Amino acid sequence: MPLGTLDRTPPPFFKQGPSALSKLMVFSALALFLMVADVRFRITQPLRQAVGTVLYPLQWTVLRPVLLLREGGEYFEALRDAQALEAQARAKLAQQSQRANQVEQLAQENARLRKLLALRERITTPAQAAEVLYDAQDPYTRKVIIDKGLTQGIEEGSPVIDESGVLGQVTRVHPFIAEVTLITDRDQSIPVLNSRTGARSVAFGDPTGAHAGALELRFMAGNADVQSGDLLTTSGVDGIYPPGLPVAKVDKVERRADSAFARIYCVPQALVDGARHVMVLKPVSAQIPQRPPAEPVQPVKPQKKGPGGVSP
Repeated sequence: MPLGTLDRTPPPFFKQGPSALSKLMVFSALALFLMVADVRFRITQPLRQAVGTVLYPLQWTVLRPVLLLREGGEYFEALRDAQALEAQARAKLAQQSQRANQVEQLAQENARLRKLLALRERITTPAQAAEVLYDAQDPYTRKVIIDKGLTQGIEEGSPVIDESGVLGQVTRVHPFIAEVTLITDRDQSIPVLNSRTGARSVAFGDPTGAHAGALELRFMAGNADVQSGDLLTTSGVDGIYPPGLPVAKVDKVERRADSAFARIYCVPQALVDGARHVMVLKPVSAQIPQRPPAEPVQPVKPQKKGPGGVSP
């Protein structure tokens, strides 16, 4: 008989054990039982803890390069940010130093001119520091809560500023906290003065639309002398804000042929979205003389006319 025709399978007499399908079903059921038992009774938890304890040194060693690369990237990123902040601080310090060198001379000149013209001294406004606690609950308004109230002498209507400019105004006072409405609130307005031209106007909050978080100069003529980059300061004519405080810078001027007024958008100088420490000033109205009462107008008595329409 040729070798290729031999049946190489063992005879049935030598076959032992269950079939492959039976083994698959048994081990599948055992695996399912172990999974359910582990979820319910956590029978493999000690084994896991032992394996984790044995493998922890290996895991610690393998993770070192990953953590080193991650911390290195965070270090260089923090270093770059710190260098950028240092450059900004140095530039700002240089500007302040340049201005400080001129303060004494300008103060002397100002004092001489005021004495020469017999003008009243510039208002010195008392102030106290406060900290912003949180934003107001109403999402449709721009208000913050500070940690000073009636017990600290905070008055309703007091101006609030930060290190960059006017932040807002106290609109509600409680015993230990106070509510500050930011200048970008839609119901807030502030009289301003263009430091370049000396023109007075009123800035309104514009928290909605494409210019959210900005201010708008309304009712300005289309041919008004307003340019992008003009600095707006408080005019002091409202009896609330001291004059000369930075408010905003003109960002965009839109002049339309179909409208008599220009659309002027401004960027606030103060950190209206991230201020933490602020100064609360006393209202200027408490430091300036009160307006004299209006004199009553005497009615004019009609004159009697004599004969012929001639007054006697």
